[in-house]
Amino acid sequence: MTNNELSWDKLLQIKTVGRDDTNSDEYRYPYEPTPYSVLERLVSTEPFGKDDVVLDYGCGKGRVGFFISYRTKAQTVGIEYDARIFQSALNNRKSAVSRTKADFVLTRAEEYEVPTEVNRCYFFNPFSVEILQKVMARIIDSWYAAPREILLFFYYPSDEFMCYLMALNELEFYDEIECGDLFEGNDPRERIMVFELPFYEIED
Repeated sequence: MTNNELSWDKLLQIKTVGRDDTNSDEYRYPYEPTPYSVLERLVSTEPFGKDDVVLDYGCGKGRVGFFISYRTKAQTVGIEYDARIFQSALNNRKSAVSRTKADFVLTRAEEYEVPTEVNRCYFFNPFSVEILQKVMARIIDSWYAAPREILLFFYYPSDEFMCYLMALNELEFYDEIECGDLFEGNDPRERIMVFELPFYEIED
């Protein structure tokens, strides 16, 4: 655990450090928060603004939502299926400095109907590609229902995720944010892959 992790938790007035695999299985992966150094790198590319609504899949204790809301003033929604970890997010919201901008929903990702206000989605390897397929169907349904640009951020994506995403007709590759220099070693997965569901204006 680095000083940066503890410092940001203290500044945001939350408790999100540590890993929890109590209820994980082959489809839903353990809780492990995105490192703050990665979130700092992400927001430095300025993908979020005060008018954006960010949906965090597998939000855990709420770190991503609290951080993004604090740094960018965007509204965030975190969804989490594990009731015990979800309660930790609610407890954090009681004290978090950005609590008025961060909401949380207890639900399974594949069952969540994506609000038409959502225009940013964040994933840190929260579940299997089988669940991702159902989640993407929900996101695409929302995109068709209310056409708008949606950016999707995938931190530390697996090869399975990438193969599936690259084959989706609706998705377009948007950007790659390298994060390998933030850690020791040479892990090729230390990156954020950004995809776009574009907004097409309909001509009269």
